[in-house]
Amino acid sequence: MRDVVITPEGYGKLTKELEHLTSVRRREVAARIKTAIEFGDISDNSEYDDAKNEQAFVEGRIMQINETLSKASLIDSEKVSTDKVCVGCCVTLLDIDENEKAIYRLVGSVEADPENQKISNESPVGRGILGKRCGQIVKVAVPSGFVEYQILEINK
Repeated sequence: MRDVVITPEGYGKLTKELEHLTSVRRREVAARIKTAIEFGDISDNSEYDDAKNEQAFVEGRIMQINETLSKASLIDSEKVSTDKVCVGCCVTLLDIDENEKAIYRLVGSVEADPENQKISNESPVGRGILGKRCGQIVKVAVPSGFVEYQILEINK
């Protein structure tokens, strides 16, 4: 796994999720497995199978978060430049064809959340605007063709 770019906020969310999984969810799943075993024969016990599947999911997510955190390259929000678009900054874009403005925070791929205006530096738009300066126009390839954006503002 390559280095993962992450903001302090994203790092905090992952460590909080990891803590919850290891201290709460593991115990809950273990209790479900124990209860299912008490029902008797586990060879034909859907409750046991379901609990074991949940255990596998929880353990997989714990491993995934640990791997991500071990490869994390933390963005120092104090050092985020507003001279050009970089991970951690907030960008105001103008969709030239639609004449619509949108504000996005450029984040690493593990914390991308388009519904909350957080786009990944690895997404088509993220790659297209990364390193660009205020006033520049960029043409971004998207599934439906191309979109032209003008970078109106770059903030921390």
